[in-house]
Amino acid sequence: MLRQWFFEVFRDVLRGRWHEEPPMLNTTPMTRRSVPPAQLHDTWRQWHTHEPGLRARDLAHCLGVSEGELVACRVGDAVMRLDGPWDELIRDLPKLGPVMVLTRNEGCVHEKVGKFGNIDLGPATGVVLNDAIDLRIYLKHWRHGYAVTDMARGCKRDSLQFFDADGTAIHKIHRTGATDFSAWLRLTSRFAAGVQTPLFEPRTVADPLPHLLTDAAVDVPSLRAGWRAMRDGPHEFHDLLYRHRVTRVQAARLVGHDLARRVDNAAVRRVLEQARDSGLSIMALTASPGVVQIHNGPVHRIKQTGDWLNVLDDGFNLHLRTDLVAESWVVEKPCQDGPVRSLEVYDADGTPLLQLFGMRKPNTPQQPAWHALLESLPTQERVAG
Repeated sequence: MLRQWFFEVFRDVLRGRWHEEPPMLNTTPMTRRSVPPAQLHDTWRQWHTHEPGLRARDLAHCLGVSEGELVACRVGDAVMRLDGPWDELIRDLPKLGPVMVLTRNEGCVHEKVGKFGNIDLGPATGVVLNDAIDLRIYLKHWRHGYAVTDMARGCKRDSLQFFDADGTAIHKIHRTGATDFSAWLRLTSRFAAGVQTPLFEPRTVADPLPHLLTDAAVDVPSLRAGWRAMRDGPHEFHDLLYRHRVTRVQAARLVGHDLARRVDNAAVRRVLEQARDSGLSIMALTASPGVVQIHNGPVHRIKQTGDWLNVLDDGFNLHLRTDLVAESWVVEKPCQDGPVRSLEVYDADGTPLLQLFGMRKPNTPQQPAWHALLESLPTQERVAG
């Protein structure tokens, strides 16, 4: 069982008085604190000795620091600080061959195995469209990068890890057995920072949205008209929200049931299982602040383990914490080729955890089977009532 005395243990570690095996982690996060890198490194070393499988994200969560800080404190100890330009580093990634890419948020982890290629990067945004690896990249969030070597179950594990200004992980690239290790070493050497310091200075990331309106202040007829006027809905949607100063969930709640309707939170499992049973190809999108990662294709092996709903396929793994899903919506966005419909799940703060679309090619409509699947989902009102 999780023990409740982590605060005392952390205090004793910082005072150098910890000699016993550590307790299980308390999953309640500590208040964000400033910890000198050397002390944070000692804490990480103690935990890693006794709990080698403990994930950096989970330990950082409980220590009250960012994951970026916890990685940075190890610079010089199997961690190398990298430096940009990040667009040049990304353009070098095809030389690595097959890798595993990982993008996650608080409630969903998205993993794909493939090769980088077909990279198109501008000053601020870009895409990677190379079969298995399909990414949308927002470079303004790429602030910190590290080459990390960890030991897991007796095996060495190498990764490139990137964080935004406040230390939130935005993207990770893991070396696989098929990765060109010589190319990996050349890339990390080329982009190694000139100063290898463990210091990490997290900064609060400014909210790019204007001040949001309350429901009562939103011009709903204008929102609805703008929504229906879209001709490339998935790509115009952010601008629509920005103009009307609303969040995604707020817009879905206000726009009307013909364009967005709330469904039961069990819908995501039902959709994945029915897509598996029918062989229907889907698009599964998971976003961090700096990357949207997309799976295109069928799903096969679906397994619920505790709070985690998992897709465990060759080359594609998805892990969704169903206990963090607060709202689920079937959303329709107009396009020139016909309506594009999605199932979108959000946490309690309205952050999108996962979006599922019926797979489609450019200039073609979504499959009728996908529309029928979403239409079969009862609204939450009917489920609750």
